[in-house]
Amino acid sequence: MFRFIRKLIINRSFTQTISYLIDNFLPPILRNNKYFMYPFFYFAYKGKNVDYFMNFKSLLYTLDSATLEKLYQNYDTIGTERETDLTKKSIKYFIKHIDKNSKTILDVACGKGFLANKFVKMGYTVSGVDVHEDKKDTKFSYTKGNIENLPFEDQSFDIVTSTHTLEHIIDIKKAVNEIKRIAKKQIIIVVPCQNFYYYTLDMHIHFFPQKEMLTSLIGLETYSIKKVGGDWIYIGKK
Repeated sequence: MFRFIRKLIINRSFTQTISYLIDNFLPPILRNNKYFMYPFFYFAYKGKNVDYFMNFKSLLYTLDSATLEKLYQNYDTIGTERETDLTKKSIKYFIKHIDKNSKTILDVACGKGFLANKFVKMGYTVSGVDVHEDKKDTKFSYTKGNIENLPFEDQSFDIVTSTHTLEHIIDIKKAVNEIKRIAKKQIIIVVPCQNFYYYTLDMHIHFFPQKEMLTSLIGLETYSIKKVGGDWIYIGKK
């Protein structure tokens, strides 16, 4: 039974539904209550450093970039056990609208390579970048790097993608400018549609309850944005 429950909770669609219900229907006096939220954090973080992660939003700005990078390198929660933070609906929409005439793709903050491997199967020449050490046995080119200072020349890739990443970045404007700098034709960015609460289980520091918060941040003239499966999917044209 426990294994079934664990598998259910790891499922992104299930957790997204639960988060939506908690964020939108739970009275704020409970939603912002540390003691009410503690059991959720305890389970999500496997009982490790619970107080630290509950207070992450306050501690964040005292951390230097090296400490923050190391934190993400060793990040271990129930959520990190899943293949991707994208729902099936988001993936389907994402793949449908990607530029089929392009040849090269960079997936920024590629994680375990879920999307990068899908792009390889679609016939693209694929690269991935993340803060982790070099990945082994991948079918795409991997580079260690930080989204705020990507190690690539201007317009290096036809398409640049980044999913469930910007909400974690301190200098979010710099990260967006880096994505725009290295993209030649198309940019696809996915962030969760989420209200701000102090106690969130995901270490997010930026929140996008309205689409304009994302479109104004990116600032491209030609784009589309749609809410799919709880995510904002932004597709911009250079």
